Amino acid sequence: MAEATTGKGAKGGRASSRRRNRPSPRERLLASATTLFTTEGIRVVGIDRILREADVAKASLYSLFGSKDKLVIAYLQDLDAKWREAWEQRVASLDTPAEKILAFFDQCIAEQPAIDFRGSHFQNAASEYPRPETESEQDIRQAAADHRSWVWQQLHTLLTENESSMPSAHANMLLLYLDGGLAGAKMSKDLNPLQMARDLARDLVT
Repeated sequence: MAEATTGKGAKGGRASSRRRNRPSPRERLLASATTLFTTEGIRVVGIDRILREADVAKASLYSLFGSKDKLVIAYLQDLDAKWREAWEQRVASLDTPAEKILAFFDQCIAEQPAIDFRGSHFQNAASEYPRPETESEQDIRQAAADHRSWVWQQLHTLLTENESSMPSAHANMLLLYLDGGLAGAKMSKDLNPLQMARDLARDLVT
């Protein structure tokens, strides 16, 4: 009898430990949404699919985010924060503005094979809302645009440090190279377009 009690206690302890270590409903919703949105798209994925994958009740989604559109915005903001952090870690050991500019291209080159050449998740999200009809859809496009604005601002700052004669124009050119490289890599399923874009960027900043 004592052994049976001990066994039940051990099982209860393990279950309690799993509950403590399990990510929060918000984290599970965001993780599931990120996986589904990045691999399948945003509009095609329904709320019920996200809830099932996250093992979260519908009431939790609405209390935490308010709507699917708000979850999409949170997903883009989370991607943006992670992308910025990854770039900042990449440039921490670099010395020159030119090297830090090229790090944008290096990060995309490193990332694309790992995500099966799906291109920019921010571009992909914006393309799903070409004519936003609601305020929340406009906010989705804005969340994608905020990432692009941050990249442009970093490029502009680094170009100024690099003593560019036309930092705004050159930032526009570099962003165009990056956009084209990502779109080309997505279409061709290889890194050649991004590597060519990096070569063009290198010629511009060195």
